[in-house]
Amino acid sequence: MPAAAPHDRRDGAQSIRRAVAVLRIVAAGQEHGVRLTDVAGATGLNRPTAHRILRALVGEGAVEHDAATRRYRIGREVSLMGLARPAGLPLRSLAAPYLRALSEELGDTCFLTIRNGDDSVCLDRALGSYPIKVLSIEVGARRLLGVGVSGVVLLAALDYPEAVQIMERNAGRLRGLRLQAAEILERGAQARVQGYAYAANGVVRGTRAVAVPVRTPAGKTVAGIAVTTISSRLPEARLQTVVGAMQACAARIGAAVSERALPA
Repeated sequence: MPAAAPHDRRDGAQSIRRAVAVLRIVAAGQEHGVRLTDVAGATGLNRPTAHRILRALVGEGAVEHDAATRRYRIGREVSLMGLARPAGLPLRSLAAPYLRALSEELGDTCFLTIRNGDDSVCLDRALGSYPIKVLSIEVGARRLLGVGVSGVVLLAALDYPEAVQIMERNAGRLRGLRLQAAEILERGAQARVQGYAYAANGVVRGTRAVAVPVRTPAGKTVAGIAVTTISSRLPEARLQTVVGAMQACAARIGAAVSERALPA
């Protein structure tokens, strides 16, 4: 069989990168799904190209299309592929008891989030004992790095030039979210100085959120821990107490990651 020409290899690699980029945007939509225009805008692809890739992914079962809403969601095939590596995320199981202990101590919902490329992904959450629970994000939810308090502390761990490159690569996604790169970078800079990210107005109306980085003893940021609750439970007077408890939990997880020699 003759070897593929260089331009054929380049075209093949480009097609794969585009398909993966489309999958990431579809995954970010979770159960709500995304529209063709969302995919095109976020990836920078023109609509015919985005539509062609989506149709191919639907044909392979990697994406599902809801004809009634005209929205696309991650398909069953991707979920089944994930089962091939049930232990592929050891940080989740390692951090779980610490996350539960924190939610029990504070009484509020706690989230564990990691960086994956240009995104933050919610890896786990633990429900607190307080009757009103704020489930602002689902496990597996994907957001652009810097969006949401966990994404802010993960962005803050990067060198400024790298953070800028992420914003530049995702200009389309930012426009779709009606966010400004400069504002996100400023939040990251503020979190870097104060050691945590705080949102007086959370994703869900009437809520507040705060996040801290999880670092190994060597100083490598491996995750973020966030707490989300109704506004009345996180007044300014309680903020430092909550942050202190979160930082203690983050230190325990970071030490455990180092002891277990997990990838950082």
